[in-house]
This record gives sequence, structure tokens and C-alpha cells, in this order.
Amino acid sequence: MRSVTIDLDAASPGQLVEAASAVVLELAGRPAVESPAACMELTQSLGRTLDVGEAALSSLIGVVDRSGEVRRWGFSSTSAWLRKQLGMRTGRANERVLLSRQLRRLPLVAKQWASGELPLGYASTIAHAVNRLNDDDTAAAEASLLDLKDQGFSAGQVARAGERIGEVVADRDDTEEPPAEAKRPFKRSWVEKSKSLDGAAWVKGWLSPEDAAIFDDVLEPLATPTGAGDDRDHAQRVADALISVLSQGHQRSPLMVIIQLQTLHGANVPGRLPDGTPVPAPRVRQLALNAGVSALILGPDGHPLYLGRTTRFATPRQRQVLRALYATCVVDGCDIPTGLCEIHHVDGWKLGASTDIDKLAPACGFHNRWIEDNPDRVHTIRDPNGRYTIHCLPPWDAKHPQPDTKRNPPNQPNRPSQPDRPSWPSEPKEGDRQPEGP
Repeated sequence: MRSVTIDLDAASPGQLVEAASAVVLELAGRPAVESPAACMELTQSLGRTLDVGEAALSSLIGVVDRSGEVRRWGFSSTSAWLRKQLGMRTGRANERVLLSRQLRRLPLVAKQWASGELPLGYASTIAHAVNRLNDDDTAAAEASLLDLKDQGFSAGQVARAGERIGEVVADRDDTEEPPAEAKRPFKRSWVEKSKSLDGAAWVKGWLSPEDAAIFDDVLEPLATPTGAGDDRDHAQRVADALISVLSQGHQRSPLMVIIQLQTLHGANVPGRLPDGTPVPAPRVRQLALNAGVSALILGPDGHPLYLGRTTRFATPRQRQVLRALYATCVVDGCDIPTGLCEIHHVDGWKLGASTDIDKLAPACGFHNRWIEDNPDRVHTIRDPNGRYTIHCLPPWDAKHPQPDTKRNPPNQPNRPSQPDRPSWPSEPKEGDRQPEGP
């Protein structure tokens, strides 16, 4: 018989979490009672308890989010960390992050939520409603929306009231105030978009010199006047070029199907889409009759041929191959699509690596920089098909000590793991940032 004994007043947060986990695990393993009426009562009680647990979870997430700790661990955002480590879907992860950020401005909501007086649905609704309001308007909106809840209005009705409050504030101020640029260090690129009531938006941002060069290389050729009748100014042409690139209107919409040569010769070998979805052989041949066919030349070991160090950046053909091999960023848990990624030299261009297709992998902008800044916390695995997977290791500390590279050289991927740190070893790598072409 298992038991949990804990002094609630003297227990640390870690001990409370362990006790709560033990109780919930035991409850989940028990069969439900047979009485429907009893199940209804227990469901209501457990639901209120879980809502209070969500309040505690939001408080913990808030500390992590404000500290920026997730970036030290190789995650691009708090939402990405929640999706990877807790298996949350994007919407649920974003909701938890928003709640953790807004609760500091909603003291009444935080107090009632933590005491079990306010369900999670209302807390989330109010947090979304005040997301774009200043502190003074947030305090007034919080009191009004909580009053509606006390009057018996549903969470949906409170949400509509919150939308109306936002519209009234926007009408009063005429426009939403842009962020204070003086607070930004201008070390990294940033873009912010604020919506207006008619569905349009203001866009403001800052690009680092490198990103500005990429911006100019991609957009300026598309922003030239189209003829004598083109009366758009330069800003309008740049905006049109940007939308064209984002919608891929500047290029054909390709469908990539990966097949073997014998399939075109009549063999019943199915093709596949880049995400692994199979395509029947007859359908492949039908598509080939109405589309261009690009051959991918392979070397004797079954991997695509190389460019060496004759060029630093991947060619469009290499990018096409990488889009066929990878659906997302090469870092485990990152879901940025390959088409929006930069190209990463697995062995590091600065360290002498060549631009060979079997030494390249797509990496999102954040992870491409992170890999270069943290070469001793990167572990790269290559599967039998030639695809890489990169794991971002945790920061070295007392719990995760840095490995002894003398006893365990970093270039031996199969060496045994040490019990005080993650099971995968660290292989120093240095990335090389490359822009993604249109």
C-alpha cells in the first residue's frame, strides 16, 4: 500500500508537485465509480482542482518566460519549449504563455483563480481581452469583466464584452501606440504588427545589417517599376514585393514527388511526398506527364554529389533536395518548415567544411545562431538514410556537468552516456548562417 504524507505548510514547491503528481497518477489508475450522479459531483470537484493547478502552472511558466531560460536550453521560445517538453498543441501552449504574461497585470484574476473562485476559462478570456490594453485600461477592464462573470454571464459572453472594450479603447486612442523603440538594444532583428479595426495593420521593425542585406537581395529586384504606367512609390513597390514573396506569387507552386527511375519505366514502386506520404506508381506516371522531372544524381554511396568549397551558400538545387529530405528545421522538436529555414553547414563552414549536400541541413534562424554560439552543447545524429537530427543539450551545471573530453572524445557518437547528464553526448559543431532564397 502506497501513501503520501506531507506537511503542507513546510513543504517546498518541488515536494508539493511530487505529492500532487502521485495523487493524480493514483486517481488516473482507479476505475470510475458506477453512479453517474457521483461521477458528476466528482467531475465538478476535480475540474475546479485542475483549474487551480493551472494557476500554479501559469505561475511557474511566467518565471521561466521572464527569465529567458528556455533559450539557454536551445528552444526558440517558451511556447516551443511547452510544445516539445509537455506535448502541448500550439494553441494550448500559446494560451499558457499569454496567461503567464498577463496575470502580473491582473491581480484580482490571479487571486480568484489561485483560490478556486475563478475557472480557467474566465481567466483565459480576460487575459486575452486585456492583451493589447495599457495598465490603466487593463485595471478597469478586469473589474468590469469580473463583474459580468459574477452576474452569471458565460465565458463566451465575457469574451464578446472584452472585444467591445478593445474596440472602444482603439476608437478613443484613434490608433494603437507602437512599441517604444528606445527600449530595444537593436542587436537582433524584430518586426511587430498591430491590427486596426478594419482588418488592416501597421508593421514596424528593425533589421540587423545581415538581415537587411538579405531583405534587399530578395525584395529590391522585385520592387523595380514595371513600366511607364507604374505610379507606385518605392514603399508601395516594396510592400507588393514582400506580399508576393510571402504568398509565393513570384514563383511557380511546385509539387515535389520523390520517385525512383524504374517507376517511370513501369515498375510498381510508389513515390512519396517530402513528408513521407506515399503516392501510387500510376499516379506518379500521370503527374510526370504534365510536370517537369528533375533528376537527382547520387554518388556511389547513395548520397547526392557535392560542390566542395567552390561556393559557400547552398544552390537552389541543393535547397530543393533538402526540402525533399527534411520537412522542418533539423533541430529535434523545432517545427519551422524547411522552406523558411536557413542552410546550416553541419561541420561548420568556418572550420573548413565544404558545401556538400550530405553536410548541409535546414536550420531556422534562431537555431542556426544558437548552434554557432553553443558548439559544445550540440549533438548531431545521422540516420542510415543520411538525414541529420540535432539535439540541443542543457547548460552545463552541477546537475549536468560538462563531459570529460579526454576520456570521452566528442567525435565518438556511440560512447556510453554518463548518469549525471543527458544520454546523448556533445559533439562540438559550428554552424554557418545562410539566407533562404525566394
